[in-house]
Amino acid sequence: MALPAEFHEIAKRVNNWGRWGADDEIGTLNLVTDAVVREAAARVRTGHRVPLALPLRQDGVQTGMIPGRIDPLHAMVQVNQELFGPGTVACSDDVVTMGLQAGTHWDALPHVSHSGRLYNGRPAGTVTAHGGAAFAGIDKVRHLVSRGVLLDVARARGVERLDGGHAVTPEDLEAAEEFAGVRVRAGDVVLVRTGQIRVLLAGDRQAYAYPSPGLSVRTPEWFHARDVAAVANDTLTFEIFPPEIEDLWLPVHALHLVEMGMLQGQNWNLEELSTACGETGRHDFLLSATPEPFTGATGTPVAPVAVL
Repeated sequence: MALPAEFHEIAKRVNNWGRWGADDEIGTLNLVTDAVVREAAARVRTGHRVPLALPLRQDGVQTGMIPGRIDPLHAMVQVNQELFGPGTVACSDDVVTMGLQAGTHWDALPHVSHSGRLYNGRPAGTVTAHGGAAFAGIDKVRHLVSRGVLLDVARARGVERLDGGHAVTPEDLEAAEEFAGVRVRAGDVVLVRTGQIRVLLAGDRQAYAYPSPGLSVRTPEWFHARDVAAVANDTLTFEIFPPEIEDLWLPVHALHLVEMGMLQGQNWNLEELSTACGETGRHDFLLSATPEPFTGATGTPVAPVAVL
């Protein structure tokens, strides 16, 4: 089914193709300037560090709903092996096989395409089976440190978790800003808390995946207007799932990654951060979230840390 006119109208309004040049491969991360990072560093008050990644484990987030995206398969290839002869130093080594987007991760810009195109108008065919993403792979993001802002939509609405049918709207984001006493600005990385990950942490992987609250197709215009650098949240699918518009699957992915050139992250554990921000009354912080630089990858694990 072709994408509806409503989608294409939004796409035109948020499109960033050519904004940073025809050869640009990092999109809205261009908004993270040295000045933005200096100001982000100045937000550190106590030095308290909050980890935002889920553990990588064999019984992790993935249930088979997304084909091929397997949880980590971890094996030991050396166990206290004396490589240089008896009595020498012994080594233990590991290997792992996993989907790069199995746990807490960033989606790279070529993760999705629509109408045969990737970000900046590049052909979708530049992603190949053997070479991966020749253009805008996650390895092009050499560093990601900026001001992070937690928009705790669940707490702003007076609940611990949004219900599975809740589409997070621009009005929700603004209510979360007001709740936090913070203003999202250019170059920020916005973390949207729905509370959905509480379902996963309670042990129900299936219910975590579906149905799930998530971002509405109306939110990309809000992020575009604020010149946000990247967005992550605490759900498997990022956007509301099933979709709010019947048969329009993953429109927010397409608008963010293809049209805007904006990274998005999923499966971020924002529970400890929500508590810390509530206790301190501060919802902005220094965020370190540099992706693992897998060459040509369309996504990658990340172990983000918020520094308050």
